[in-house]
Amino acid sequence: MRSIERVKPYHAAMRDGPARSRCPWCEGSAAERDYHDREWGVPTTDEDALFELLTLEGAQAGLAWRTILAKRDGYRKAFAGFDPARVARFDARRIDRLVADPSIVRHRGKIESVVANARTLVALHRAGGSLRALVWSVVDGLPRQPRYAPGQRIPARTPQSDALARLLAKHGFRFVGSTTCHALMQAAGLTNDHLLDCFRHGEVAALGARAVAIPTGPAVTPEAACGRSRASSASGSRAARARRG
Repeated sequence: MRSIERVKPYHAAMRDGPARSRCPWCEGSAAERDYHDREWGVPTTDEDALFELLTLEGAQAGLAWRTILAKRDGYRKAFAGFDPARVARFDARRIDRLVADPSIVRHRGKIESVVANARTLVALHRAGGSLRALVWSVVDGLPRQPRYAPGQRIPARTPQSDALARLLAKHGFRFVGSTTCHALMQAAGLTNDHLLDCFRHGEVAALGARAVAIPTGPAVTPEAACGRSRASSASGSRAARARRG
């Protein structure tokens, strides 16, 4: 499965071609249309890509999606390309610098949650688990195909997003309410929420025709993952204090 692509502008011929029917939410800007046409709903299993989507969807809370897309490159630079192992090592001084960084959303709680989630993800990996396995487990590895008609109301949350919010929270992830989780599921292709008359509906449905292989391995309890996360965080704090002398 494809991970998140680095968005590139359309060729002029593509932009000037026949008008295409799209989901109404993306018609506010060229960046939103490009994201909708290339990425939204494509089944995603790459760990760093899922971490990026989890971060961006959490950052969006209370803001327009176009605002987040405009800051996407800033986020990638600020958070080390969304490498969880590197982000997990960010200390308080690094967080203070990020709070002053205009290229991202300067919300301390959201920034701290990214670092906390990176530490949780690293602990999950060390315990033999993965974000991919957690996220895709709520749909049993098979993207949902709800087939929303034009004008039909798309819910902001579903039983599956409720389940994902509970699962992620139990493992120690932050800023993972059901609405955020549903947006993550839409973006990462766990649910094909393109409207039936959108030109991407059939394309994304074809991409989701095969079940995603959910990694198997030793069961990872939330307690085990959280315990490792706390130990990692404490070790990082000790190291930071040692560096400060």
